[in-house]
Amino acid sequence: MTTFNSLGLSKPVLKALDFMGFEETTPIQEQTIPLGLEGKDVIGQAQTGTGKTAAFGIPMIEKIDKDVRSVQGLVIAPTRELAIQVAEEINRLGKNKGVRALPIYGGSNMDRQIRALRDNHIVVATPGRLLDHIRRKTIKLQSVHTAVLDEADEMLNMGFIDDIRDILKSLPEHRQTLLFSATMPKEIRDIATKLMKQPEEVKVKAKEMTVENIEQYYIEIPEKHKFDTLTRMLDIDAPALAIVFGRTKRRVDEVSDGLQARGFLAEGIHGDLTQGKRMSVLNKFKKGRIEILVATDVAARGLDISEVSHVYNFDIPQDPESYVHRIGRTGRAGRKGKSISFVTPREKAQLNLIEKLTKKEVERLSVPSSDEARRGQQQMAVDKIVQTLDQEDVSKYQQSASELLEQHDASDIIAAALKQMTKERSEVPVRLSSVQPISVKGGGGGGRGKGGKKPYRKDGKRPYNKQGGNSRNYKGKGNRSFQNKGRNNSK
Repeated sequence: MTTFNSLGLSKPVLKALDFMGFEETTPIQEQTIPLGLEGKDVIGQAQTGTGKTAAFGIPMIEKIDKDVRSVQGLVIAPTRELAIQVAEEINRLGKNKGVRALPIYGGSNMDRQIRALRDNHIVVATPGRLLDHIRRKTIKLQSVHTAVLDEADEMLNMGFIDDIRDILKSLPEHRQTLLFSATMPKEIRDIATKLMKQPEEVKVKAKEMTVENIEQYYIEIPEKHKFDTLTRMLDIDAPALAIVFGRTKRRVDEVSDGLQARGFLAEGIHGDLTQGKRMSVLNKFKKGRIEILVATDVAARGLDISEVSHVYNFDIPQDPESYVHRIGRTGRAGRKGKSISFVTPREKAQLNLIEKLTKKEVERLSVPSSDEARRGQQQMAVDKIVQTLDQEDVSKYQQSASELLEQHDASDIIAAALKQMTKERSEVPVRLSSVQPISVKGGGGGGRGKGGKKPYRKDGKRPYNKQGGNSRNYKGKGNRSFQNKGRNNSK
């Protein structure tokens, strides 16, 4: 895999990528970003969840002149939800360069959008609302040098194909055009033939990735409760060797420091460490001198240690392929493995994509309690006692044992032995810097149509609840009604 550092990107963009936790490119990014930077037209065929937004967003941001107060980049997206998500990611990528993106879509205040258009370099728009602005002459597109059609086949299915043609014809002839679509029907090919200039084709076929011998679980948990949940899971699972994956270098440092503070034998590795330091940590891990390795994706590439029994995705990865690489660090050499992913509520769509590509349902676990973690520690002590009874000669200790039994109850003696053998886990408070959750376009969800998107009528408009009032399920003033299925108190 290619790293973003090798693509010749500007320091502000690299800093933004580092903050977002992205070190390696996905296949669509690896192929598209260099072509985009060269100014070439691109046809990209890739599924949702493959990192398309960064693939077209990064070259667009790199070409923006932030001192020019006009729209220079345009992204056309099929739905309001997608437009908002794409704009959010472009704003994160362009923050350090001072590049701003504005989502515009139907159903929001037109006058407010008109005022906001004066101060944004990139517009991410749904076709209908963009055409409204073009016809009213409230948006000026003469400075647009890069145009992107995102999820073109979805726009075709929703009846927007003529709108797309009209929009592209209204743009400057000398521009770069990038088109992304999961499928390539004839109408989309026609657009590419007639309205693009010698486009380069990038095709990333979604792999059906399977992982054998690995039990896969997830815990839905708010960001602020992740660390306490991790330590409880480590106490319950008692892994021989475990890898904890974090999305950023800072995250790796903070998690490994926190685990050490709570009494775990843990160390972290990431790209900022020297080669000598990384090798030293890996050698200690291989020899069992540390039990938990905290790592970024790049640092753990190629790691082959057959004794790794557990993988914990402290942060869910940005694409399903990385997920498979991560959990593939366990279940090696014919052994069974176990993976547990911590998923915030906003990241459930990403988990749905992972399940689709691995063709395996990831089973939900409840948030473990502190009592369960304590019992897990005690069970480790019990297992050690039973193992000693089965495998070692204890005859030399019989006399002392008989003397103890004359003075104390047998259950009290065993309880005292277990107390001595059980690690009393430190409850040192640990605070971590927050990371941006992974958001996925069209990842699925309850009550949605095909592809996880809200259903639309044939005229391309979204059906609304005509009964009026707030459609959210509230019980009384300010109190939402939640279902706590499969969820325990995380405190």
